[in-house]
Amino acid sequence: MDLTEKLERIASLIEGRLDALLAPEPTASGQARLIEAMRYAALGGGKRLRPFLLIESARLFGVAEEEALNAAAALECVHCYSLVHDDLPCMDDDKMRRGRPTAHIAFGEATAILAGDALLTLAFDILSDPRTHPEPGVRVALIGLLAKAAGVGGMAGGQALDLAAEGQSLGPMEVARMQAMKTGALFNFACDAGAVLGGADARAREALAAYASAFGQAFQLADDLLDAEGDAAAMGKAAAKDAGRGKATLVALLGTDAARARLEALVDDAEAALAPFGARALTLKQAARFIASRRA
Repeated sequence: MDLTEKLERIASLIEGRLDALLAPEPTASGQARLIEAMRYAALGGGKRLRPFLLIESARLFGVAEEEALNAAAALECVHCYSLVHDDLPCMDDDKMRRGRPTAHIAFGEATAILAGDALLTLAFDILSDPRTHPEPGVRVALIGLLAKAAGVGGMAGGQALDLAAEGQSLGPMEVARMQAMKTGALFNFACDAGAVLGGADARAREALAAYASAFGQAFQLADDLLDAEGDAAAMGKAAAKDAGRGKATLVALLGTDAARARLEALVDDAEAALAPFGARALTLKQAARFIASRRA
């Protein structure tokens, strides 16, 4: 299979697992609308790139897809929660996501907030389940890593910095730090979680951490380039919104040509970090190239 087929296959597996995890409960009639909103936010779209990285990282250490699927689904729950909250009027105020109305447009702000809260909480419920991994120590490690990635030192803290930076003059280092927290933290978790599931040693985890860092920066840079130059219909969301809100991005600071050169260098860094794994890491290398060339 080529990379596109692999991505689609993993996306289908994640869709199926999330569908099962978010199945409506016959006894939860009072929460039916909340569950519907959670399903709306989590199902029916997205590349599932973060779960893909987790599964492929775990594969480096002989972990079968099925054995990594619950952890990957938990990660996607956190990602989907973050999108629901990021889209709210008090945050990025987006009306479209994945080619359809955002959760708060479809269900109202209160239900959307609760759906995001519930998806975040579900992630830790999944990771605590013995079916995610038979060893309690591994489950606790995954819970701790995801909590840090999602919290004040990771995604939530990065979003706070992003909001505070609107209309402000930031330098490249400040922008990179903000984006490493807001966007990079979940990519870092994906790769490290795969290593934890596989019982990897410290050296292997360091190599994957270097890959994830470069990958996350490249993903954000490619995303900023798409926002500046992309087509809203193709992306399924609004374009040119960063400039309209006065957001600090490396594209705005460096210019398009320099940003593209930096993007290429980051992809090279990501590939180089995987050298200890040899041919086993081919798919992860291809993923880094893929995100740099994407158009949606």
